[in-house]
Amino acid sequence: MAISKRVVDILFAVGVRRRPSGPLGWVVMAFAIMLGGWVIYAALFAIIDPLAHSVIFVCGMLALLFMVCGARPSSNTTMPHWVDFIGSALALAAGVYFFAHIDQIATRISLLDELSSRDLFFGSVVFILTVEATRRAAGVGLLAIVLLFIAYNLFGDHLGGVIGHGGITYVHFLDVMMFTTEGVFGVAVRVAATYAFLFVFFGVVLERAGGANFFFNISSLIAGRYTGGPAKIAVLSSGAYGMISGSPTADVVTTGTVTIPIMKRLGYSGREAGAIEVVASAGGGIVPPVMGSAAFIMAEFTGIAYRDIAIAALLPAILYYVGLFSQVHFRSVRLGMKGFPPDQIPSFLETMKGGGLFLIPLIVLVVCLFMGFSPTGVAVWGAISVIAVAALRTETRLGPWRALNALGDATILMVTITAACAAAGLVVGGISVTGLAPKFTHLLALVSAGEPMVALVAIAGLVLMLGMGMPTPNVYILTAVLVGPTLVHFGIDQLGGNLFLIFFAALSALTPPVAVAAFAAAPIAMANPLHIAISAVRFCAAGFVIPFLFVFTPSLLMEGNAGAILLNFATAAAGIILMAAAMEGYLLRPMSNLSRFLVGGGALLFVLPGVVPMFAGLVTAGVGFVLSSQVGDVVAKVGDGKSDGSG
Repeated sequence: MAISKRVVDILFAVGVRRRPSGPLGWVVMAFAIMLGGWVIYAALFAIIDPLAHSVIFVCGMLALLFMVCGARPSSNTTMPHWVDFIGSALALAAGVYFFAHIDQIATRISLLDELSSRDLFFGSVVFILTVEATRRAAGVGLLAIVLLFIAYNLFGDHLGGVIGHGGITYVHFLDVMMFTTEGVFGVAVRVAATYAFLFVFFGVVLERAGGANFFFNISSLIAGRYTGGPAKIAVLSSGAYGMISGSPTADVVTTGTVTIPIMKRLGYSGREAGAIEVVASAGGGIVPPVMGSAAFIMAEFTGIAYRDIAIAALLPAILYYVGLFSQVHFRSVRLGMKGFPPDQIPSFLETMKGGGLFLIPLIVLVVCLFMGFSPTGVAVWGAISVIAVAALRTETRLGPWRALNALGDATILMVTITAACAAAGLVVGGISVTGLAPKFTHLLALVSAGEPMVALVAIAGLVLMLGMGMPTPNVYILTAVLVGPTLVHFGIDQLGGNLFLIFFAALSALTPPVAVAAFAAAPIAMANPLHIAISAVRFCAAGFVIPFLFVFTPSLLMEGNAGAILLNFATAAAGIILMAAAMEGYLLRPMSNLSRFLVGGGALLFVLPGVVPMFAGLVTAGVGFVLSSQVGDVVAKVGDGKSDGSG
């Protein structure tokens, strides 16, 4: 156990997050504010070459990362090492060089115009700094995946068979990765420099103004007094906050610090409390209208309008939380869990008086979305609306300094996301150069024998594997490039297929053995992270089924007539509730193993499209429920007999 814990610590160790103090701290914050201000200006007003935009953003973020992210977990938390100063200076120098020569770089013909010795030097600098930033920000797990793909690029010509490729020299590799928009400065970084940054800023401003407390209070008001209230509060508040943050780990450490101790205090084990928080947080990245930043990247990759993606994701997201909420309810009833004492639940008037104005920014987001605003416009108007409504009350008002401080903190929060996006660019560029995606499609077609369901199961497993230790958007980027052609090959709809990838990319945060959200919850819950991850998979049983449902039932993505949409959603919801009951062994009363098997089988039939499976599921689940009633009566009679001395 000690050895395995040591291995886990090594795989998931990231550099310490530091806050430089004294004059250096002021310099770092001033730089973060200026960089954040430039990002907002560039996203809204500047007409700038995409490559130049990405270069300035990445090099600025790398310079900041070496100041705020240490080399090791044990690094100094207030003062950078001299190596960090060198890394930061090199990043700034590379940014200046690239920007000074951006006209030549943007107009050169890749692989035809030779790179100068200075191009090679500064390109290598950015490459090395990106690899080191990946290690510091995301740990050895993601670094190993990146290095594996880099090795495949440089040495894959020695492999035989289908996966081999023509020779790629280091100069060829560097040319594509650093001097085009196919590598480090590709789609992932462009999204990080626009939509993702603006929504992170929106989230920070909302949190600073007191919006996070309002979401917790409104969740308490809705579910706090009922059976299992604290767990249900975790489900609602984590889903709401995770929709904005888009990061399961950030969501866990933000809302989990409140919800996990409360759940434990009212009877849940640390393992259960941590697992519920992890599943609720992981689902935030699939909740419209924000959906983290994965939806924006999907819009860039596929050309599907962001609004259409958000609308399509609505019913699957509801089904995800119906499944989790139902399972929490059945488990809480079975174990006799209580809700909050009435005196600890704020009244409706208190809740709305304290933060009701924070509903306005969410309304603004939805209105802008349906009016056809770009994701950038949606984020900007959302942030403006937060600042505006916060200004209406003294205790929530953000003065100039607090607003600038929020901008600097948002920029600092983005450094780890940017490092992961740059690392994803290394992998995506390598897949493109080597032609790995069509080769993978060929292999998967052979393995699955042309059967779409088998291919989807294999793709789901691949997404979960590649998702080890990576943020949801980056998992989606890698898998969209790698298996996107495979989805087309099997005739799977582009919208449904890509949402399938986003769903499993989000679920990779809770899937063992590398469940990053579970590791984030472990110190709060004071429980083994792998135990939390295993319980999280159990609580998320419906979550693993839903992506297959909407791929084969497009009406769950709001496609088709209203009658079909309502019918299939209702039957899917009923099936997921029955599945939750079977998982927990409780449906109005405890169920035997046979009853659980029948109800679970009925649930699977229920979620299939069509009238015949629905009636078959209804009959099967009904038989299981009748048997559970008979078992419950027997148990009750035995209990009565024991209580009066008979039997």
